[in-house]
Amino acid sequence: MVDNFENEYFGIGIQNGKTPENLGVLWRTAQNLGASYIFTIGNRYAKQACDTHNAVKSMPYFHYDTFQDFYDNIPKGARLVGVELDDTAVDLETFHHPRRCVYLLGAEDHGLSKQAIGKSHFLVKFKSQLSLNVSVAGSIVMYDRGINKPRS
Repeated sequence: MVDNFENEYFGIGIQNGKTPENLGVLWRTAQNLGASYIFTIGNRYAKQACDTHNAVKSMPYFHYDTFQDFYDNIPKGARLVGVELDDTAVDLETFHHPRRCVYLLGAEDHGLSKQAIGKSHFLVKFKSQLSLNVSVAGSIVMYDRGINKPRS
């Protein structure tokens, strides 16, 4: 199969994010590293100073009130990749990114919900002693996707 960039996309978002600043930083990085869209589940994004590139005008943003609402609207054929410090999660360093996927991050204080963990097609984690800031964690995942090209 020939790689075709048109058949590849990803979205990234936060479940129950703690602060709008985290989303602003993640949004800017997502725009910079090739995300197709960004989303939140629970708390809403409010424009603030961290969105210095005004990504809100150049990248689709979706908000879902509940995880189930989000899950029911994942693009057909996309795989849900939960980012979570969990014993069942695969190390990011060995993970093969799906060509079409949605990355879901949890807030630093609570992580992903049990429902989100249970519905994820894949769980990934980093080698880290402590939980990372959600925007930093998302940036690492997107960077890794960029250097370790997705497979079919």
